Amino acid sequence: MQLSVIIVNYNVKHFLEQALYSIEKACTNLTAEIFVVDNNSVDGSCEMVKQLFPKVQLIANKVNTGFSKANNQAIHLAKGKYVLLINPDTLVEEDCFEKVIQFMDSHAEAGAVGVKMIDGAGKFLPESKRGLPTPEVAFYKIFGLSALFPKSTRFGKYHLGFLSHKETHSVDVLAGAFMMIRKNVLDEIGLLDEDYFMYGEDIDLSYRITKAGYKNYYFPDTTIIHYKGESTKRTSVNYVFTFYRAMVIFANKHYSQSNAKLFSLLIHIAIYLRALLAVMSGFVQKAGLPIADFVLFGIGFLTLSSQWGLIKYANSQAYPQNIVWINTSVYTILWMIGLYLANAYDKRRTFLSVSKGIFLGTIGIAVFYAFADDSFRFSRALILLGSIGVVCIAYLNRLLFYFALNKRISFKLESSLRTVIVGNEAEVKRVQSLLIQSKSKTDFLGFIGVDNHAVNNPLYLGNASQLNQLVDLMQVDELIFCSKDLSANQIINWMGKISNPKVMYKIVPQESLFVIGSHSKDTPGDFYTLEFNLALAKPYEQRKKRLFDLFISLVLLPFIPVLILINKQPAQLLKNWLQVIIGNCTWVGYAANANIQNLPKIKKGIVSPVHQVEPLVNEITLQKINFLYAKDYSLEKDFVILLKSLNQLSH
Repeated sequence: MQLSVIIVNYNVKHFLEQALYSIEKACTNLTAEIFVVDNNSVDGSCEMVKQLFPKVQLIANKVNTGFSKANNQAIHLAKGKYVLLINPDTLVEEDCFEKVIQFMDSHAEAGAVGVKMIDGAGKFLPESKRGLPTPEVAFYKIFGLSALFPKSTRFGKYHLGFLSHKETHSVDVLAGAFMMIRKNVLDEIGLLDEDYFMYGEDIDLSYRITKAGYKNYYFPDTTIIHYKGESTKRTSVNYVFTFYRAMVIFANKHYSQSNAKLFSLLIHIAIYLRALLAVMSGFVQKAGLPIADFVLFGIGFLTLSSQWGLIKYANSQAYPQNIVWINTSVYTILWMIGLYLANAYDKRRTFLSVSKGIFLGTIGIAVFYAFADDSFRFSRALILLGSIGVVCIAYLNRLLFYFALNKRISFKLESSLRTVIVGNEAEVKRVQSLLIQSKSKTDFLGFIGVDNHAVNNPLYLGNASQLNQLVDLMQVDELIFCSKDLSANQIINWMGKISNPKVMYKIVPQESLFVIGSHSKDTPGDFYTLEFNLALAKPYEQRKKRLFDLFISLVLLPFIPVLILINKQPAQLLKNWLQVIIGNCTWVGYAANANIQNLPKIKKGIVSPVHQVEPLVNEITLQKINFLYAKDYSLEKDFVILLKSLNQLSH
């Protein structure tokens, strides 16, 4: 047998399906076997493999064993002359494996080969070829010198930027996302080191291959798409700690004691620097817009108060300054609460949601005005002008944030993309229907055919030979390729030729109900897929649920002595009450012991729709009950469930 392909999967079913379709095509002219080692996914990956790919050898682990151990499970069973370790979030060209095998057959010194990798936006991934992370190289990487001077022979050693990515090179380190290795070399040097749970094992393996006298080759004559970041959030603090700790394991294993200590010191500096950046980045993404609103609303209203006093009373400080500051703070907070309730802090915010939010906030200000002492009452005209002003400020804020994130202006403040589908008419119609049913924010412009059979269709824009020109002419934001009508070679080739760097790419695997893609190497892949109209998926309903939790917590407070008497664990009851107050739990949640992967995310529930009989109900029934709870969610339903479970609040 020529080749054994091994994929380790963890909760990336849609990407795995696309990868397997492309891998099966790439194995057509070879004697090959394919292994999928699933590390206890809960997204239905195993069921999908069994149903769609019956020839694939599935190893379904009951726990997450980690990347190295899972690969080793399959390597022990592999019969191929070559073993390919490949990620599930990849797409390979049809002749990829044949080209790599031909290269290895003609280069006896090649212990392992990696290929040119691009991300979902068609950009070259520099980790396709890497240098050994010595203390010197780590220093340049950690302190940004490698980024400042990527092509320097001194500072650019981490990604070997001084070596052309269009030429074949002998390199120190290959990426575990695609690594074809001679089976006899693995027999000689040993399998993947299981001390590495995730990350670092490819560096360790590459180093041991070169130490044994073989070479690692970067081979650019074939290209794969690698949607980075699917199994883990690469910008998360957890990723930072996991990756850099793997580097420490490598240093302790392969470097002298003095070098290992130096390397460990540098790595620990990197851990805390990157962790700090990750925390700051997450904070800015979540809190940036509310902070901008708070500051600008406050400045705007203070300025308006001053100017209004000047106009009406010829005195910019006509209102007592302490009252001005208090009122400004109260008004600003009430307007922001209104924006929150109107979904104006969601990704799909609109001018309507901004206006609605400020209107709700103004109603709150009117209530405050009615009950406040006379000294706190400003002119009603000032409040009205302030409301109009903050509508403008809030809208402009969102325009700027939208531009910063998407690099384009959209006065609708929506993520609608000018979309063109590439494929033949029948498949294009199926994909268009999928986009409509999945409620994706796309403006479908038309389709580009692989051949000329659809020239009479009014949505037919042209054929594939005109793709680049049509993309520019139609100002396309997103291209969707139908892999049923197009080869992976064609798709990857076109991604490299389209001149507009802002175009986003997605691919529809044959006969699949999803469209898959990624906007950059740092962006986890995303996809459109058919989904049920679940009430609980709506941000407005989730906000109502949170407000309901807080309201019920306040209502229950005077009745806690009674609740303590009817619940078996008083201390746990008080702890649960506190957890709901601070937002770590919700009073009513999903039934436990069931797969909730595809349901809207909510906090862990103190009780559930089947709380009292949950241990007696099988998993399938629990899944159905959870689905119905999410589909038909209402506050009334939560209230009834809670009333029935008052003696279960200490669980």
